[in-house]
Amino acid sequence: MTETLVNAADRWRPLTELLGALLERITGELPGCLGAGLTVGRGGRPPRVLAVAGVAAALLPVSLAHGGPVAVAAATGEPVTTDDLFADDRWPGLGRAAGCPEFAEVRGAAALPGLWEDTGAFVLSAVFDRPPGAGVLSVLRRYEKLTEMTLVVAETAIAGDPDQTLDLLASRAAIEQAKGVVMAVRRCSPDEAWQTLRRASQEFNVKVRELAVALVEHVGGAHAPRLDGVPEIRPGEPARHAAERLWSAFTAE
Repeated sequence: MTETLVNAADRWRPLTELLGALLERITGELPGCLGAGLTVGRGGRPPRVLAVAGVAAALLPVSLAHGGPVAVAAATGEPVTTDDLFADDRWPGLGRAAGCPEFAEVRGAAALPGLWEDTGAFVLSAVFDRPPGAGVLSVLRRYEKLTEMTLVVAETAIAGDPDQTLDLLASRAAIEQAKGVVMAVRRCSPDEAWQTLRRASQEFNVKVRELAVALVEHVGGAHAPRLDGVPEIRPGEPARHAAERLWSAFTAE
């Protein structure tokens, strides 16, 4: 579906305009920002460019080809910042692009990963004429939920499948409940709670939504609550085992 979503952005004007406006708002809100980008990926595949603004139109494809904050954020699920994009030794191949005239003003960069369903991941990124300030990731996080909902609506509209919309709603509800559990026991932020769930799902090779439901049910000792009219998520034994292990790790700390 990611391929369909990328192709749709080329021909579906409302989606193109909405994503462009979102990135322009990000660019205008961040001091020294030269451009912003949005990439999407699914199932561990390399991220694809979905929308760009400013210098990101030229820089983002180069960064994906040679390494950079967006690729690292997509692979690790962790936010990435750099004070000097082309001199950072985490992606040495990108240094060869430093001499391009269109990138002469580029210095810092930031990338924030997000999710719009079990295997659908995106990265919001921005590039700057200075090191990114302390509040850059906070600004990107404010746009993360809007980006997520835009992608959910766009993907389900393209598919024309109301059942898929309900599945996505069920997944998001389950994940939000599990994030609440993790935040309560670990006294952490929503972002840290999400990263904990994502890492655990990868470690135990189970879907995030099944792990989320299993965790809520393990802690509560009852079936997880669900929204009226949305499909029930039934975790398998691997997800329940993962939830038990995860909770044991939390309570042993």
